[in-house]
Amino acid sequence: MQELTRSKKAQNIRSVIRYIQKFKNAVTVIYLDDEIIDSPMFSSHMRDIALIHQAGLKVILVPASRTRIDQVLTASNVPWSYNNNIRITSESAIPLIKMATFDISNIVMTSLAAHQITATIGNWVRARAKGVLDGVDYGTAGEIDKIQTDAIKATLENGFIPIFPCIGWSSVGKPYNISSVTLAKQLAIELKADKLFFVMNNSGITKQNFSIPENVGLSDEGEVPALNLNELNHFLELNKNSEQTKIINLLKTAQEACTNGVSRVHIVNGTYDGALPCEIFSDLGSGTMIYSQNYGTLRPMLNQDIPAVLTVMRPFIEKKILLPRTDESLALNLQDYIVYEIDGGIRACSALHIYPDGQAEIAGVAVDESFSNLGIGPKMIDFLLDRARSHLLKSVFVLTTQTSDWFEKIGFKADSVDSLPPERKAKWTPERGSKVLRITF
Repeated sequence: MQELTRSKKAQNIRSVIRYIQKFKNAVTVIYLDDEIIDSPMFSSHMRDIALIHQAGLKVILVPASRTRIDQVLTASNVPWSYNNNIRITSESAIPLIKMATFDISNIVMTSLAAHQITATIGNWVRARAKGVLDGVDYGTAGEIDKIQTDAIKATLENGFIPIFPCIGWSSVGKPYNISSVTLAKQLAIELKADKLFFVMNNSGITKQNFSIPENVGLSDEGEVPALNLNELNHFLELNKNSEQTKIINLLKTAQEACTNGVSRVHIVNGTYDGALPCEIFSDLGSGTMIYSQNYGTLRPMLNQDIPAVLTVMRPFIEKKILLPRTDESLALNLQDYIVYEIDGGIRACSALHIYPDGQAEIAGVAVDESFSNLGIGPKMIDFLLDRARSHLLKSVFVLTTQTSDWFEKIGFKADSVDSLPPERKAKWTPERGSKVLRITF
């Protein structure tokens, strides 16, 4: 048990190093919900953002200001209303809105300065009036017209963190109140960001709050760790009548960002300490990731994968679920094995051994226990069964001592030892007493 614990720690450290290498110089846009800015977790998140910046990521911050604007307008007896979640005010409100949103940006900048991080608040957003739509005059509300990406890139190259208040300026210097969520999304799209984060209050996407598609796995905490765009479409359809409108709207924003070139969008629960570094520097993270490119990939095993595959197998070998393997035995059967890779880390493996009589054996099935709820095992089995069908094989069997229920659940049926190919039957021993299960095509 102690050896397994040490191995797990080593795997976690390797993952952190791998992600630091992967995301060095990656453009990362972070939206901070105003409820998080007002929460006890704010200082912890700012410390983590400083560490992320120091690890080599290029961080851009978009702090939300809705609550602060509400407070300032209320204190000044200035009326406002909302239509389609957009604030409508008169021209007299805009100085107060500017004051409130720059106040929040200054709080963020001061917090970063406490960690020796230099940040700057800029006016890099050109905006225009939202105008009158369907008879509604949106007053001081604005739409993003242009983002000065060259100036932002120069700021990032100089080692600064740009902070964006929710104010845009017209070509003649007139200020407009713009949506922070839209601003974060548009920044990520135009800067071709590797990551876009929405740090929210109590934002867990769980089966308690949402209907989850059957093919989507859950983390140990019952949260959805990742959705590709196809899965997200299905999720949104299932939850089109959900009352969780804030998260649904964020998911739609994430969908638009990924469709327009952002690699990954993360919705994280800001009430968790360390939510940001956990989401960036680990495979499963601590929130929900929306992605357009391959995140988890099945591929053939390579020679350089063998040490990692043995690490994945080791807990199953020690529990006597799998027979021991060596570097040599894996190398000898390299062409039979596939692995499941997540961001450069091997998290599962399995093999299809083909026999001359038209049978094949699925063997060496192992999934890192941290990823056991994500449906990786069935994906690998389906992949190997398709491979067997492509070779026009008659059937596929497995030999198992402790996982017969799992294989029966995915369609395998009990068979006799006598049905095995002669060369495989010769290796079967009554001492181990493996059960034979089979799928016939």
